[in-house]
Amino acid sequence: MVEGRCMKCKKPVQIKDGKEVVMKNGMKAMKGSCPKCGTKVFRILGKA
Repeated sequence: MVEGRCMKCKKPVQIKDGKEVVMKNGMKAMKGSCPKCGTKVFRILGKA
C-alpha cells in the first residue's frame, strides 16, 4: 500500500484503489482516493 496526503483531511492516508500511472514527463505516480472522504489522492513515486 502506498501512502499519500489527502488535501481535504489534511492527513497522510493509505491510497484506496490505487493505480500506477506514467505522467507525460516519464515519472511514475499513484492515483487513487481517500478511504475516509473519497477525495482524489495523487502521489509522485519517481523515475520510471
